[in-house]
Amino acid sequence: MSTRPPTAITNPWSHLRQLTPARIALGRAGASLPTDAQLDFQFAHAQARDAVHLSLDTDDLAEQLEHRGHRVLRLHSAAADRNTYLQRPDLGRRLSDDSTERVNDHAQQHAAGYDLAIVIADGLSALAVQRHALPLLQRIEEQIEKDGWSLAPICLVQQSRVALGDEVGERLKAKMVVMLVGERPGLSSPDSLGLYFTFAPKVGRTDADRNCISNIRLEGLSYNLAAHRLIHLMREACRRQLSGVTLKDEADVLSLDEGTPKAGNFLLG
Repeated sequence: MSTRPPTAITNPWSHLRQLTPARIALGRAGASLPTDAQLDFQFAHAQARDAVHLSLDTDDLAEQLEHRGHRVLRLHSAAADRNTYLQRPDLGRRLSDDSTERVNDHAQQHAAGYDLAIVIADGLSALAVQRHALPLLQRIEEQIEKDGWSLAPICLVQQSRVALGDEVGERLKAKMVVMLVGERPGLSSPDSLGLYFTFAPKVGRTDADRNCISNIRLEGLSYNLAAHRLIHLMREACRRQLSGVTLKDEADVLSLDEGTPKAGNFLLG
């Protein structure tokens, strides 16, 4: 006697899926997920894996940056390749010998230093950097120019972790460093860009010394809002001479309902 496959049963909360990309209320077929949900999960997992292993096209990024009038320093971490980078996070936190020499040579020619250094790094999703770094940088540049901050050459770094930005900032004698880096891919966000800001960068800074703005992408935090929050943090950091957990994001944001500024942190009233 043949056995009929179980019929997919719709979850009664399925209407909530319109409000979030999270995998909720998927339904079931017997004791398993429906076929569509299972295939969708496998596809998202493949996208996340591809994002981790994708190489950053530094040639294309450098060409676009130079076309927009930026000086560019192409650098590499001490992790020689992607496999080493994934297995040795410590090597991704410091520059290779060749890159260290390149940064030091530039710093010697500009002994006065800079107000700001911007580092663009592949991190765990080169896809995020390829898609979002330049549009976000354009928004940031507009405010940098208004505030009159001097900008170091844009540093493009391959096989980099977040902490490497502090070494670059310290060697360039920058008062502040901003790192744009690909975040660890999720099953609904393989192209999420993260932004890390440090005042007075130097080797040995911890996560507590940095401010993070995450999930910058078309389906997440917009370029304009991310740039707005960053500039607020930078201005406050210059005024208070600090960054990290003691520097809160209290930037005014626009209410979708009223279009008027409201406090960004509801806990502060």
